[in-house]
Amino acid sequence: MVPQLNPRLREGSPYPRGATWDGKGVNFSLFSAHATKVEVCLFDSQGQVELERITLPEYTDQIFHGWIADVQPGQFYGYRVHGPYEPDAGHRFNPNKLLLDPYARAHAGDLQWNDAVFGYTIGHKDGDLSFDTRDSAPYVPKCVVIDPNFDWRGQSGRNPLPWDQSVIYEAHVKGYTQKNPLVPEGLRGTYAGMARREVLEYIRLLGVTSIELLPVHSFLSDNHLLQKGLKNYWGYNTIGFFAPTPQYASDRAETLREFKEMVSAIHDAGLEVILDVVYNHTAEGNECGPTLSFRGIDNQSYYRLVPDRPRYYINDTGTGNTVNLSHRRVIQMVTDSLRYWADEMHVDGFRFDLGTILAREPNGFDNQSGFLKACSQDPTLETVKMIAEPWDCGPGGYQVGAFPPGWAEWNDRFRDNVRGYWKGNLFAHDMAARLLGSPDLFDHQGRKPWSCVNFITAHDGFTLNDCVSYNAKHNQANGEDNRDGSSDNGSYNYGVEGPSDNPEIVKIRNRQMRNMLATLLLSQGTPMLLAGDEFARTQRGNNNAYCQDNDISWLDWSLLERNQELVRFVTRLTTLRRQFPILRRGRFLTEAYNGDLDIKELTWVNPTGNEMESADWDSARCFGLMLDGRARPTGLMKRGEDATLLLVFNAWHDVVEFTLPSVSEQHWCLLLDTEIEGTDLKKQLFAPCQRLAVTGRSFLLFHLQPD
Repeated sequence: MVPQLNPRLREGSPYPRGATWDGKGVNFSLFSAHATKVEVCLFDSQGQVELERITLPEYTDQIFHGWIADVQPGQFYGYRVHGPYEPDAGHRFNPNKLLLDPYARAHAGDLQWNDAVFGYTIGHKDGDLSFDTRDSAPYVPKCVVIDPNFDWRGQSGRNPLPWDQSVIYEAHVKGYTQKNPLVPEGLRGTYAGMARREVLEYIRLLGVTSIELLPVHSFLSDNHLLQKGLKNYWGYNTIGFFAPTPQYASDRAETLREFKEMVSAIHDAGLEVILDVVYNHTAEGNECGPTLSFRGIDNQSYYRLVPDRPRYYINDTGTGNTVNLSHRRVIQMVTDSLRYWADEMHVDGFRFDLGTILAREPNGFDNQSGFLKACSQDPTLETVKMIAEPWDCGPGGYQVGAFPPGWAEWNDRFRDNVRGYWKGNLFAHDMAARLLGSPDLFDHQGRKPWSCVNFITAHDGFTLNDCVSYNAKHNQANGEDNRDGSSDNGSYNYGVEGPSDNPEIVKIRNRQMRNMLATLLLSQGTPMLLAGDEFARTQRGNNNAYCQDNDISWLDWSLLERNQELVRFVTRLTTLRRQFPILRRGRFLTEAYNGDLDIKELTWVNPTGNEMESADWDSARCFGLMLDGRARPTGLMKRGEDATLLLVFNAWHDVVEFTLPSVSEQHWCLLLDTEIEGTDLKKQLFAPCQRLAVTGRSFLLFHLQPD
């Protein structure tokens, strides 16, 4: 008997990947190098009842594809993929499991942790070698066909801000607005809440330029967290690289539109959007994890497997699996995802979680890896901000400074050295390179100081307030007996563990926060501020709040009024950074004498007012850095016309007599002194060679100017 053909089905096209609506129907396209058959399953409007199961008819270049008439935007769908179930050979196909499309632009529904979502039978004596026949469809999220049209209200797309003007602000969509009184209650914790004019005006007035959002790609919470009443709050557990998570939508059915409206509002406020993205692993975990997407589509292609034991996964991420960025189709998926977010969603940049993974080849980290080469030649990706977290937990995983030109990188050496210096454990020689954009790490191959992303705090670790309030981590709420999170925090509590009403302790803590903020925002390189640090938010000593979707992680906006002076101080710092280009030079400053211009671009000064000598470096806890405004701004052999500044750092616990250097007939004007609580600093002029008492643990900034 001749099989009955589906009159709505056509061969379709292998390109583009995913589900693409053309006004008359939808083209479905799915890569799998080892599958034998792919079925697309169409569901009812609630995503509950499977209405049709249609086999994709064509297979071209390892891509299954077909076009189905009359399928409209809003259609729920998923895939069933047939092939060998041979875990010992790296294959885990199981058509009983409904799979998410890796290219789906939208997800609907939540994962229910039922035993049916696993490809093997939970509790079976053969473990993950067994084969489970239960249908997972009732328990897994569904993909949604989208209409890509959106009115950007005349916005032409991205309007990239020069790197040297960038000040990054790391924030969490939910945590930033969940308790914000400026946001209507129904919009708190959502994209729409983040898009509120009042929220964005506050961020803009703070002086930051770029909002770096913790992961917004569709992600899942692990079952072991849910069983303890916790969640994967940070979102580093991606299951869809093209779909914004509906968890942050005020109306889940309109997630895509709401995300685009947020981006549009952020751009209207004159700010950039940078996304923290997780392409290094997926939410499917190790061999004992669920079969939700990639594992069931083509496990051997999407994941790095142990070469001589492909049943098991290489775990360079510490999360159970590692995405195989050596495979051409996986590289293509990731770069397609990045272009989609840049071109279609108007995102301005990306911060890559565990970025070293992306540059791993079978022989280890390689800054000429296939993925990095693909990015460098891509006309879209070379125009967006690309920021690597340059480490992972695999062998040779720490690679700060090793990414290729065009990339910026988080610099944890800045964090550790600045914390250690102001704590009193480190000396001037530990600080010098960090203040100059870490040329010891980044000054090669034409890279610029902006390549170095400086930070004191980030989502992972103590907040700034907790850095000066706790000697040890307090992660008991995470349910791991305080074993999780780093025990090396470079923090100090100044006599009391946690909050204190002692005015002397409060005073020194506040000054130390100002010291670290001033060091961050007035150093060369690209500064990144953790949202809420500007008003001294706390996580009560929890330095690993990844699972705390509650008051521990949500910003407490009542602190804003209580700590207005600190907010004004941060605003003063960002204003100074904008006002004085010498603080954010596009080229590395050098202390070598320039005979052609008859200047030294920078001079290190000891407390006597003289240039630092070699013997000073290993013991000095008080020193100055003078930046000559005549330093050439570009490669042209031409003097600059900026202001000359003097930065004075005193990490010693007591007053130090400091002599201001004599460089001309001009006077030094004090612009900043962290001893002073407020920002209403009276104008004070100091003569060259004048001595002044620098308070213990304080930072000062001077501007050289005429009387």
